[in-house]
Amino acid sequence: MTNRLHPILFCIVFVATIGIARSQQPLSSLRVSDDKRQFVDATGKTFRVWGVNYDHDDAGRLLEDYWVSDWPRVEEDFAEIESLGANVVRVHLQLAKFMSTDQNPNEESLKKLGDLVRLAERTRLYLDITGLGCYHKADLPLWYDPLDEASRWKVQATFWRAVAEICKASPAVFCYDLMNEPILPGEKPETEWLTGELGGKHFVQRLTLGLGGRTREQVAAEWVKMMTDAIREVDTSHMITVGVIPWAQVFPGAKPLFYAPSVSGPLDFVSVHFYPRAGEVQKALDALNVYKVGKPIVVEEFFPLFCSLDEADEFVAKSDTNGFVSFYWGKTIEENEQAGDIPGAMIAKWLRYFRKHAKESKGK
Repeated sequence: MTNRLHPILFCIVFVATIGIARSQQPLSSLRVSDDKRQFVDATGKTFRVWGVNYDHDDAGRLLEDYWVSDWPRVEEDFAEIESLGANVVRVHLQLAKFMSTDQNPNEESLKKLGDLVRLAERTRLYLDITGLGCYHKADLPLWYDPLDEASRWKVQATFWRAVAEICKASPAVFCYDLMNEPILPGEKPETEWLTGELGGKHFVQRLTLGLGGRTREQVAAEWVKMMTDAIREVDTSHMITVGVIPWAQVFPGAKPLFYAPSVSGPLDFVSVHFYPRAGEVQKALDALNVYKVGKPIVVEEFFPLFCSLDEADEFVAKSDTNGFVSFYWGKTIEENEQAGDIPGAMIAKWLRYFRKHAKESKGK
C-alpha cells in the first residue's frame, strides 16, 4: 500500500508545485496589437479587460486618505478583487496629494504609489492609473485654483512625469488615463474648473475656462499632446488613454472630442464610461458604436445604476469592446449582503454576476 501511495503523493506535490510556479510568474507587459484591434501580451496572446474601479471605499474615502495609515486594508482589498476574477484595477490619483507645490511632486505619495505598483505585481493585477483627480474640492491647495490655463497644464504635466517615472519599469501598469472625464467650455467662458458634483465628489473638471479663439478640438489636442509628451519623456512603452463621457448617449449623433482624428493620435485606445438607462440598451449600444475609431475600446466605467441586471448583461453581451471596468468599494459579496439594505443587496448581486462572468469575459 505504501508503494502505491508514492506515485499519488508525487502527483500531488508536482501539481502543487506547478500551481505555485504559475502564480509566481511575472506579469507580461501589455500593448495594442499590430492590427489595432485588441490588447496582447508579450507572447501575442489576446488580453481582455475585466476589471474594477477602486476609486473610494465604502465610507467614501479616497485611496490616498487611508493607504498610509491602513495599508493592510489595501492589500486585503486587492486580494478580494483578485478573487472576484478581475485582471485590472483602476485607481484614481489626486493631484493635491501628489503635488506639494506647483513645481515639486510629493515624494511620500510617489513612494506609496511604488508600493501599490509592487502590490499589483504580487497579486497579478494590472493598474489603470487615472490621474489629476480633484474629487475632494476641499483638499485642493490654495495655489492651484487661481492658476491660469498654461500654469495649470504645467503642473499637470509635472504630475504625469513624476508618476510615469515611478511606474515605467513595471509590467503591472496597464495604462495611464490622463484625466477622468475632462470637458471643455463652449463659446461662453466659465468661472469654475470643477463641475458635476456627485455625492460630495467632483469627478469632472474643465481643461480651460475659455477657448480663447480656438476650437474645442484644438484645445483638446494641445492638452493631450502636452500630457502624453510629459509621460513619453520617461516612459515610452505603457499605453495612454482618456476616460470620457459618451455624449452620444445624451445627444444622439454627437461626435467624439478626445477621439476625433485631430486629437487622438497620441492615445493608444478608447476609454468611455457607460451607465445604460432602463429601456435604452440599444441607445447605449448605438452611442458606443460612435467610438469605433480604429482603436481598441474599453468601457472604463460600467454599473447597473439606472437599469436592471438583465439589461446590463444585455449591454455587455451585445457590445463590441475589448473589456469592461466596473466597481469595487472595499466590501465583499458577503459583507454587502450582511448590510441588510437595498444598496448592499444590489452591489452583492452585481459582484456575483461579475465573478460568474469573469472567466467567460476574459476568454472572449
